[in-house]
Amino acid sequence: MARTAELLGRRAVRAVPVGGGSICDAYQVVLAPRAERPAPGDRGHGSAPREPAGAASRAAADAADAADSADSESAGSATTVFAKALDAAPADFFAAEAAGLARLRATGTVPVPEVYAAERDVLVLQWIEPGAPERAAAERLGRELAALHGTAAPSWGTPGQPCYLGPLPLTSPPRPTADPAAWPGFHAEHRLLPLLRAAVDSGRIGPREARDVERVCDRLDDEAVAGPPQPPAVIHGDLWSGNVHWTADGRAVLIDPAAQGGHPETDLAMLELFGCPELPVLLAAYEEVRPLPGRRARVPLHQLQHLLVHAVLFGGGYGAESGAAARAALG
Repeated sequence: MARTAELLGRRAVRAVPVGGGSICDAYQVVLAPRAERPAPGDRGHGSAPREPAGAASRAAADAADAADSADSESAGSATTVFAKALDAAPADFFAAEAAGLARLRATGTVPVPEVYAAERDVLVLQWIEPGAPERAAAERLGRELAALHGTAAPSWGTPGQPCYLGPLPLTSPPRPTADPAAWPGFHAEHRLLPLLRAAVDSGRIGPREARDVERVCDRLDDEAVAGPPQPPAVIHGDLWSGNVHWTADGRAVLIDPAAQGGHPETDLAMLELFGCPELPVLLAAYEEVRPLPGRRARVPLHQLQHLLVHAVLFGGGYGAESGAAARAALG
């Protein structure tokens, strides 16, 4: 709470823990009106205000001021923000998430929260009041995802920029490439095989399952396995149901992205992996805009990456599920 107040130059009134994540500590933070900035030397709610460290933080603080008008009826009202913190975060962890949100926002297709501050230890975002899932919101999200996936990405991955899938860093080609024929190599070398090595090294996947994943990597250039060539599209990259934030005003907002140039079917397959409210409605609306012939047969292939992530992070039965998905992908 004190760190958020320091970054935005406001006095923090209260902070309420928010659930839903397994990596970061998350809070709803209520900040006092602009007129009630902390007095110099006042340590009751953290350090006295100082110039934020770096141009990015100064711009973020300005954005937080601008958010008052969106969050409040007057400049004299309190402002509510969402803050997530991770003391041991890599130096570029929250910067990568902020960049991912910006990447999605730049497409003009899907709603995402505003970023107010991104520092090594904390990310401060717009607070969006949660609500219940609604059929109309799911239908709208399906169309918005189709539009997102219709947006060309400049390359597979995020060359030269950090990207994390949960706490795991993702690699990208050393130079940008948007060649559709490059996807098999990209997906094998930068997604499946690094995760497989981590799962093998930690003993979280068996020899048979590991061989099956390797067989998939060897056949990614076979259209019978991977489908027709696909140029890189802007994707969310970590689209499970917990990263679809249903709002009080009847929308669905995307959060916590690993946004990158990727294969659109990866987003859809992950939504199906753990389920999502109103998923049939969402998928039907998506395919009205952007039909994907033969996609059902490729769902196991595009779930494989996320199953391997869960094998690395959690163990349990995810190693066996990874092998089963690999075998299903091969037919």
